[in-house]
Amino acid sequence: MSNRDMQDIDFAKYTIDQVFNNVRKVIIGKDKQIHQAIACWLAKGHLLIDDVPGTGKTFLARSLAISVDVPFHRVQFTPDLLPNDIIGSSIYRQDRMAFEFIKGPLFTTVLLADEINRATPRTQSALLEAMSEGQVSAEGKTSKLDPLFFTIATQNPLDQLGTFSLPEAQLDRFMMRMSMGYPQRAEEVKILKDQNEEHPIASLGAVVSGADWQRVSNLVSKVTVNDMVLSYIMTVIGMTRMRPEIKVGASTRAALALKRAAQAVALVEGMDYVDPSHVYDLIIPVIGHRLLLSTEAKLANRSIAKVLEDLRSEVAVPTRKK
Repeated sequence: MSNRDMQDIDFAKYTIDQVFNNVRKVIIGKDKQIHQAIACWLAKGHLLIDDVPGTGKTFLARSLAISVDVPFHRVQFTPDLLPNDIIGSSIYRQDRMAFEFIKGPLFTTVLLADEINRATPRTQSALLEAMSEGQVSAEGKTSKLDPLFFTIATQNPLDQLGTFSLPEAQLDRFMMRMSMGYPQRAEEVKILKDQNEEHPIASLGAVVSGADWQRVSNLVSKVTVNDMVLSYIMTVIGMTRMRPEIKVGASTRAALALKRAAQAVALVEGMDYVDPSHVYDLIIPVIGHRLLLSTEAKLANRSIAKVLEDLRSEVAVPTRKK
């Protein structure tokens, strides 16, 4: 590896650690989730968080945006939300005698789509172009979004009244799905103490610039993925298509997402290559939401997570040669 490459890796590690340490001032006891969210953003992916209310989903999104000093918008998805409410619309300016397009909250860098499954499929689909192509088409014109555009969508897996399930095409646009989970007792006591007067996010400031974050994101593709790791990825993907418990297996997009997410996680750890363990750890968060279980598996109360746990335990994790 050249000195320049080592300098890039060192720069990336330092920058990522700055953001990580800043966010964990707000999000207590969730280091794994913070790392995954950072990796997802750097990999130019989007994140779906399934969890009950009050577990820190909103503050995770806000603290990431604040740390990198980029714009943030939160949209509460409801059944009466229309596509134009997030994309924007034209209004007539009497003084100019012309229509002017007013951009909606989708024109931001970090977008929190809160309770996304409460909006109608029509409104949900308004996000598809932004998430997959980084652009928005409206009023006959196409506008590019910030290269760092990052959607964090949330949904409550327990409350299904008045919700619309995300279609497979929408789920496939999310690179990762995760949950925050409840904190441990000692961590929760710390949260209670820290918020005695005000929330820690009130005093949170930027620690890196958007330009530096973009530079780190551009380094993800330079992380080495050797043939052994690629073979491991494709073996896992192939097995999802063969198991009788899985009705619809992982797509090529899923394989690409798994590879790029592993590259980003390696970079988060300060490594210039993907280790097979990175892929192993990401199988469930990257692939799980893209699969459909067979009717028989559902009747047997099998979960996607359990099926994937069994699958990855059956595939030998290759050992990197020294």
